[in-house]
Amino acid sequence: MSIVNRRNAVLGWATWKVHKRRVKKKARQAVPAVEERRPNKAAIAAAGAAALAGSVLWRKTRKGSATAVAEAEADTE
Repeated sequence: MSIVNRRNAVLGWATWKVHKRRVKKKARQAVPAVEERRPNKAAIAAAGAAALAGSVLWRKTRKGSATAVAEAEADTE
């Protein structure tokens, strides 16, 4: 008797469909609702924190590369 047969394939397909629907429903319930067409305060705070962290890292990277270039020029002179 083979493990891969039509009956097991149909059962696996049906199980996959049912669980996929359940996971999607659970994920939709976990996302906070948007009230009055505006995102909630936690989402706004998270976006602001991400933007701030990105700008700090970007400035730090640019400063680091500028000083590295200045040090390299100083060493060659």
